[in-house]
Amino acid sequence: MTVTQELRERYSGLWEQMVYHPFVVEMGEGTLPAGKFKRYFLQDYVFVADLVSMTANAIAKAPSFDAASRLHSFLSGILDPENDLFLRAFEVLGASEEEYSSASASPTTRAFGDFLVRTGLEGNFDDIITVLYVTEGTYLDWGTRLISEAKKPANPIYQEWIGIHGPAVLRSLVEWMGEHLDSTDLSARRAKIDELFHTALRYECMFWDAAYTDLQAWPDE
Repeated sequence: MTVTQELRERYSGLWEQMVYHPFVVEMGEGTLPAGKFKRYFLQDYVFVADLVSMTANAIAKAPSFDAASRLHSFLSGILDPENDLFLRAFEVLGASEEEYSSASASPTTRAFGDFLVRTGLEGNFDDIITVLYVTEGTYLDWGTRLISEAKKPANPIYQEWIGIHGPAVLRSLVEWMGEHLDSTDLSARRAKIDELFHTALRYECMFWDAAYTDLQAWPDE
């Protein structure tokens, strides 16, 4: 059994919780309230800055030009087409430029983002790829599931968000990251890799959950 197979089997409950979360189910059915999606989307907009930071560190620590190029392409997708979707979605969702440009991280978003930044700064290339494998692999799985089930919610933003997380966009990247981890001798850092995988998966589940609560605020707010 490969490293990624072992980790996905060990934490299959959390992985499935992420892929079949009520947020994903409702988005696919088109029943997800726009307010919940807006809450999630504003926090994801804040979160992406930390994802970019971690990915940039991965490029700097990449062991080859090919690895750096693959991550550069992923980063370009976040900074260009995905950012364009954010801006168009905010207009549809009724979020003003002042609202999304001044959005602050909720406790969950701050914790998840800090985890990414710390991994990018303190971790090695394999550590960062482990976290990216979780963040992009779980999104690929729910996106692929909804596309394969021919889910076409009436809200065009929901449709587009599903589409950019499907196999046409993410499969090659996730497969490459999995192959990298499975072909690398991680025995000396096996416990650390396990911790990073597990922690990233926990945060992903918490990030979905946060869209369903108004309690995601600091105690003095």
